[in-house]
Amino acid sequence: MNSLGTGMNAVTIAGVGLIGGSFALALRKAGFQGPIYGVSSPATIARALAAGVISEGLPLKEAISRSGLVYLAQPIARIIEILPEVERWAAPGTVVTDAGSTKQIIVQRAAEVFHKAHFVGGHPMAGKESRGVASADADLFCGRAYVLTPLPEQTISAPPVGNLLDLVRKIGARPVVIDAATHDRVVAYTSHLPQLASTALAAALTGCNLSKDSLLTITGPGLRDQTRLALSPFDVWQDILSTNIDGVREALSTYIDELGRIRELIGSPEMREAFKRAETFAQELRQGRKECYEK
Repeated sequence: MNSLGTGMNAVTIAGVGLIGGSFALALRKAGFQGPIYGVSSPATIARALAAGVISEGLPLKEAISRSGLVYLAQPIARIIEILPEVERWAAPGTVVTDAGSTKQIIVQRAAEVFHKAHFVGGHPMAGKESRGVASADADLFCGRAYVLTPLPEQTISAPPVGNLLDLVRKIGARPVVIDAATHDRVVAYTSHLPQLASTALAAALTGCNLSKDSLLTITGPGLRDQTRLALSPFDVWQDILSTNIDGVREALSTYIDELGRIRELIGSPEMREAFKRAETFAQELRQGRKECYEK
């Protein structure tokens, strides 16, 4: 596969970390043979070259001017910052997408600045606890949902969206096309709330009136599972939370209300129904994931 679609015979990965590096490896595994240019720090570029993740490291302007597909995998604030430069340096018809975990502000900014290049927002629902290009994995996206959030005037049949839909399928992911506002509200519940619930649980245990030794000793795997996300560093989440404030606050309010109801139900027969509702959703979630991997 020398080309990814009309004019997409070379790719720029801006931000060659876990997601950007995995995207490059997934393209190679899918058969893409064209050049993949990396834009990152010198140390990251050196590691990416040594691992065969990219073909060449270049400055952003030079890389974009050579590419038919530009993949922005930096932190959200950086993506928003460089969108005007990407449009300025891209050739007409270049397809630009991103991997930001929130979409509304990115898509709004892209709609303002993009005219000759084509921007389609993206968010792969995949990741690892480890970061950096050393953790990049060609199979990271396999079986995972990959959200595309087109600009308001784009339709699903428009070539930029259609090309990316085909590409997402080629790397083994399941494309989901929704608008940016809906995306941000959904991930506030499915991604951002789990992170903050885990963070709050771990923080609560540091503030309770029990010795740390007893908390660390008298414990089972459940607490370790529930606090796994609390290991995530704040610098990863700062941009995500600050660009989805309303959605996150709504999700937290819903969760806090449910915790309040459960607190009142303790010791009552009605608690059984709360457990049953939760069990049903948890089973449906796991069955859905299993079916996705089997398809």
